Amino acid sequence: MASVAVTRRHDLTDAQWAVLEPLLPGRKKPGRPPKWSKR
Repeated sequence: MASVAVTRRHDLTDAQWAVLEPLLPGRKKPGRPPKWSKR
C-alpha cells in the first residue's frame, strides 16, 4: 500500500478504509459485568 499523508481520519477515502478496516482491532466488551442485578 502506498503511503499517503493523512492528518485526520475523515481524510481517508472509502477505498483506503476498506483496506485499513480489517487490520484494526475489534471492539471490546464495555468492562466488568455488573455485580448486582438492576431489578
